[in-house]
This record gives sequence, structure tokens and C-alpha cells, in this order.
Amino acid sequence: MRFALPAALFLSATTLLTACSGEVEDTRPGQPVKTRQQAFKAMIRSFEPMGVMLRGKTYDADKFLTLANELVAQRDAPWAHFGPDTNYPPTKATAEVWQLPEKFAQDRQAFIAAIDTLLVAAQTKDRKQLDAPYQAVYDACQSCHKTFKQR
Repeated sequence: MRFALPAALFLSATTLLTACSGEVEDTRPGQPVKTRQQAFKAMIRSFEPMGVMLRGKTYDADKFLTLANELVAQRDAPWAHFGPDTNYPPTKATAEVWQLPEKFAQDRQAFIAAIDTLLVAAQTKDRKQLDAPYQAVYDACQSCHKTFKQR
């Protein structure tokens, strides 16, 4: 019983902080903003471990190839959820997604092409062939984020 009061205070504080966090829930049908955000996060969960391997001394060719295949499988998931009526909170997309659709499509294609190149390099299982293709995927992400993601 002596832990009941601290536990209750912790639970109340956690609930209050969560309510004040400012995060907006995507309540639209199909939750397109939330769905595309989750798709990007899934790609990051495949991409980041590859970078850790390349920066460290933990390169595992089979694991890297598995992650590259996962990234390829996920690469198309977010794009269909950038509909014309999906520029609302909690989006982090800028208005340029809809104002510059040709550039957005170009950046998307460059990203997809870079991922394809990374997969081809991963299939060789040659560590020396991975730095440039990995960097190209990273650069494609950053290029798109500069114009199309709020910071």
C-alpha cells in the first residue's frame, strides 16, 4: 500500500504529460498521414542498421542483404498516402509536396533508384561496394527532406 500514492502520482503525471504533448491524432478515414509516417519509420528501421554496420566493424553480408531486401519491399509504401486532402496535422510534409508535384515525383524516383542500386550492391556481399550506394540513399532522403519535410 505504501507504493500506491507514488504510483498514482506517476500515472497521473504521465497521463497529463501525454495529453499536453501536442501530438495530434490522425482521425481521418484510413489515417493517411499516420500510415505514411509509419511507412517511413519502417524504412528507417531497415536503413539505419545498415549504416551502423558500415560505420562499425560489424558488417554481416547476409544481414545487410536481408535489410536491403526489406527496404526494397517497403520503398513504395508511403507514396500513395500523399493524397490532395492529406495536408493536415499531424503531417510533417510541407505544402511544396502538393505545389511542386513534379519535383516531388522526381525526388521519389531518385530515392527508389538509389534503393535499387543499394540492393544490387548488397547482393554482391562485397563490403567495399556498399559505401557509395548507401550514401546515395541517404542523400536522396536528405534532398527530399530539404524541400518536402518540416523541420
